[in-house]
Amino acid sequence: MRAFEISSPGTPDVLRLVHRPAPVAGAGEVCIRVSASGINRPDVLQRVGKYPPPAGASDIPGLEVAGTIVDGDPKAMAHAGFRLGDRVCALVAGGGYAELCSAPVAQCLPVPLGWTDAQAAGLPETCFTVWTNVFERGQLQSGDVLLVQGGTSGIGVTAIQLAKAFGATVIATAGSDDKCAACLSLGADFAINYRTHDFELEAMRITQGRGVDVILDMVAGPYVVKEVRCLAQEGRLLLIAVQGGVQAEFDAGLVLRKRLTLSGSTLRARSAAVKAEIARALRVRVWPMLERNVIRPVVHQVFAVGRASTSIAAAQAHTVMESNVHIGKLVLDWETA
Repeated sequence: MRAFEISSPGTPDVLRLVHRPAPVAGAGEVCIRVSASGINRPDVLQRVGKYPPPAGASDIPGLEVAGTIVDGDPKAMAHAGFRLGDRVCALVAGGGYAELCSAPVAQCLPVPLGWTDAQAAGLPETCFTVWTNVFERGQLQSGDVLLVQGGTSGIGVTAIQLAKAFGATVIATAGSDDKCAACLSLGADFAINYRTHDFELEAMRITQGRGVDVILDMVAGPYVVKEVRCLAQEGRLLLIAVQGGVQAEFDAGLVLRKRLTLSGSTLRARSAAVKAEIARALRVRVWPMLERNVIRPVVHQVFAVGRASTSIAAAQAHTVMESNVHIGKLVLDWETA
């Protein structure tokens, strides 16, 4: 099979299209012929040498795929309700940038009715992340106010739409007026251009001094001090990345007086059992919304790998990811000639 490997840590051009042995589905797994692979920020971190794959995972980057089941553990497939030939999307710990990918059956979900594989390839990483953080750890309830940092990222567009679907008020931040407009078009009630406005002051103004109930933050660093200040009583701060740095200073007294919860998590290294539980919750609570178009796909650009022996599609996708100009997901297409 063809796959993109990281030849050495570095810039996007270190992503090389090579031939690798096809994966073999083990116990509890399926093998997927990949139509499309989602691109995520952790892939960039892996490429530059800052996010190695967990033990036992493929060194090939890529955390989410969509395609067709071509092989697998028959008992596990039957238990999950899948058959050979079914279209699925899957969360994987690595190996997604390839024509074939093995995945735990329990981390596979059907491609929603009416969705293309390119659209479905952008679902697993974002939906798993948002659900486990915002809804399980953050306990977002109908009527709560959610602040989403980076509202036009893949995570951001999913968080906005899911939170609105479950009855929350959503404030999103973005780095331009056009991106703010995109957040509003996705259902955000308010959008803050963080380059021209202080999100802390704006959040307090919008909530009339009460503060927000839940914050989903991929920045950390200097954002944390402001986030602690603009959380409401019993507020929950959910850290899922540290793009702004790992060091943060804040008033710990406010955490005590407001009875705040500060939570951090990563997804990739969590156990298969935990991911299976998240997948079950998504299938029951979220997938019906996808099929009713309550939540719609937001794909910024699809990069065709083509049929040639060399390709720059992955490098192009990573370049766009690092430019931060995109709104929604970036996807590799393995099927377009």
